[in-house]
Amino acid sequence: MKKQLIHLFLMAATLASAQEKGLKDYFKDYFPVGVAVSPRLLESAEESNLILREFNSLTAENVMKMGPIHPKPDAYNWGPADKIVQFARTNGLLMRGHTLCWHSQAPNWFFTDSLGKQVDKNTLLERLRAHIFAVAGRYQSDVYAWDVVNEAISDAEEEFYRPSLFYQICGEEYIAKAFEFAHEAAPDALLFYNDYNTENPVKREKIIKMVQELRAKGVPIHGIGLQGHWSIYGLGKERFLESMARYASLGLKLHITELDVSVYPSENGRREKRPDEPDAFTPEMEAQQIEQYRMLFEVIRQYRDHISSVTFWNLSDRSSWLDNFPVRGRKNYPLLFDQQLQRKKAYPVILPAEQQ
Repeated sequence: MKKQLIHLFLMAATLASAQEKGLKDYFKDYFPVGVAVSPRLLESAEESNLILREFNSLTAENVMKMGPIHPKPDAYNWGPADKIVQFARTNGLLMRGHTLCWHSQAPNWFFTDSLGKQVDKNTLLERLRAHIFAVAGRYQSDVYAWDVVNEAISDAEEEFYRPSLFYQICGEEYIAKAFEFAHEAAPDALLFYNDYNTENPVKREKIIKMVQELRAKGVPIHGIGLQGHWSIYGLGKERFLESMARYASLGLKLHITELDVSVYPSENGRREKRPDEPDAFTPEMEAQQIEQYRMLFEVIRQYRDHISSVTFWNLSDRSSWLDNFPVRGRKNYPLLFDQQLQRKKAYPVILPAEQQ
């Protein structure tokens, strides 16, 4: 009898959890709400249940990037990406693809010949084409939108394009070619240029200029991915509104692709943790994070006619890419769910007014 009662209690708890509204429900009249995941995350019943309650879109955090999925010229590592795609398909979730061309995790073999010498432009473009056709082609029926080119614009004010090996060998042409290849391989997919620090006025205007030039040439680009790696010390409302107005003026789709709110100031270089840095989510951090999330979503909701997807970059504070980055040994707390997978106090403040 006792076992039966326990079983009935667990069934009731599971049903209640399944019926509880999540972000996907609160924002159903606005945009899909997604989360970046690893295959390991989907193996945890606790975490996969949270995903299904809260989100209706997935992005592969790492396993679709060039290096992980195509580590050798004649070898593709499909298993991890297939697992995420199958989870999305089984559960009726949207699937965003990330990313077809990115300098940071492109494998070394991509740029060199059998003797270790740098390849020429035609060779590199042909390798890029083969890679995009293989990856985008494999997931053509599952991935509705791709981050085609990632982070091609330089952060340096005096420099337009990032001097990656793609750029050094091919010039800016590789960007247009990547979009053309992606459109050929997956003609029904929405194609995005994706970058961070998109609210910086200098970088923002470079991104807009590049996109305008691509469109003028007839390149199939459908939108801009605004990564949204923000901080409690960072982006102010006035600048965010100004940037959203500028991007919206292009008439393209806008996706918030990699949203989190770090509890530390933004830094570019890696370093060791300092003794005076807390390894805890302090009340002061919490209060600032609540207000930053509130402001961000006030603006995001205001631009609902232009923003057609919002994706959080990781599920919970239990594990985030910001742990140990850029500061080794430092824990971060950037998301809406804590280390016990419970909703933080920032959760309700982002919801539409009619849902609060």
